[in-house]
Amino acid sequence: MILLRQGSAGHDRRSGLAGRIAGWAFVGAAVLAPLIAWVGPLAFAPLMGLVGLFCLPALRISEEDRPVAVPLLFALVWAGMSASWSPYRPDDLEGSVALKLALQLPLYWAAWCGARRADPALQRLALTILAWGFGIVGAILLVEAVTGGAIYQALRAAIGDPTRADLARKNLAQGSFAVALLWPVVAAGGVRAGQPWWLAVPMAAGSALLAYLFLSDAPVLALGLVLLVGVAAWLLPHSTPKGLALIAAAFFILFPAIALGVRSLTRSLKLDIAPPESWAQRLGYWSHALDAIAWHPIRGWGLDASRAFSPGIVLHPHSGALQLWLELGLLGGATAALFWAFLLRRLSRERADLVATAGCATAAVYLLFGAVNFGVWQEWWLGLGALACAVVGLASGVNPAPQTGEIRRTAAKTSTRPAFSG
Repeated sequence: MILLRQGSAGHDRRSGLAGRIAGWAFVGAAVLAPLIAWVGPLAFAPLMGLVGLFCLPALRISEEDRPVAVPLLFALVWAGMSASWSPYRPDDLEGSVALKLALQLPLYWAAWCGARRADPALQRLALTILAWGFGIVGAILLVEAVTGGAIYQALRAAIGDPTRADLARKNLAQGSFAVALLWPVVAAGGVRAGQPWWLAVPMAAGSALLAYLFLSDAPVLALGLVLLVGVAAWLLPHSTPKGLALIAAAFFILFPAIALGVRSLTRSLKLDIAPPESWAQRLGYWSHALDAIAWHPIRGWGLDASRAFSPGIVLHPHSGALQLWLELGLLGGATAALFWAFLLRRLSRERADLVATAGCATAAVYLLFGAVNFGVWQEWWLGLGALACAVVGLASGVNPAPQTGEIRRTAAKTSTRPAFSG
C-alpha cells in the first residue's frame, strides 16, 4: 500500500494528455469499484491492473518516492530469487506468484502516479462518484445484512448463476472487508471533493453490521480501529503516523518471536484455551508456521512455500508477518518493516488534515486484516490496497471544497470590491 502526500506538481503538469487519460481511467474505476466491492472483490486485481496500464505514461519514481520504492524493488528481486528454492512449484504460468508480482508492482505504482498527476477536475469527479457509489453500496449491505443476502441471491439468479445462501453470505462477507478498508479514504475524498460527510455512515455501518451478522470478526474490529486511529491522527497529526510506523515495523520484525514466546508460555503453564473454531484453526496455522520458520529463519523457504505445508497450513498462515518470515526469512520481514515505516511516516502533517487522517485509519485496517486474515500475495488484496493508495493520491490533488459559510463570506467580499483596481 503506497499512501504518499501530494507533490508540488502544478496544474499545468496535471492537465496534459497523460493527466486526462489517468483521470478518465479513475473515473471509470470509480464507477466499477463499488459494484466490485459488493458482488465480486476478486475483480479488484484486474481493475487496478487495467488502470495501471492507462497510467503508465505517468509513471515516475521521484526522489521523495525512493524510500518507499527501494524496499518494494528489493522485495520483488528477493522474492523472485527465493522462488528458485521454494518447495512449491506452480502448475503453469498463471499460478506463478513471482510473475504476477513482477507485473503488479509497476502497474500499481503507475496507478498511484496517475492518481496524483490526473487532471484536477477528473480527480474531483472520480472522488464524487466513489463517495456516492460506496455510500449506496453501504446502504445495500445494510439490507443484505438483515435479509441474509437476499438482493445478492436475486441478482445471481437473474443472471442465470444462482448460489446457495451460505455461499452468498460468504461472498458478501468478503465484500464487507473491502468496504471496511476503503470507506475512510473514500469518505474523506468525497468531503474533499465537496460531497456530504454523512455518506460515511452507511459505508461504515453497512460493512460492520453485515460482518457482525455473517460472523466475520475483523471488519467489526476495524470500525473501532478506524475511530481510534482517526481521532489520534486528527489530534496528533505529526506524531501519530510516526507512532504507527514504529508499531508496524515492530510487528513485522518481532511478531514471530512474540508468538513463539506466547506459545511456549501457554505450553509450560499447561493452559487449556478453547477459542472459537476459526481462531483455533488460525492458531494452528501460526504454530506450524513458527516451526517452519525455525528451520530457515534467514533465507526462508521460498516464495509461496506456505502452500507446501498442507494440511498444517492451508494456502497461507493467515498472518502477513509469519508468511513473510516463513517464505522470505529475516530479509522479507525487515523489508516489510522498512516499507511500512517509510510509508506511514509520510502521512505526518504539521496540522490536522482529513485525507492524511483517513489514510492512517485505512493503513491501520490494512495491517489488521493482513495480520489475521489474508495472504500477502493474494491478487485482489494487493489490488485493493493499490486502490486505497490511489484514492489518497486523488484526494491529495484536490483543493478542499469551500464550506457554505466560506462561499457566502467570499461572495460578500467580492460584492463590495471595486470592479477595477489599480
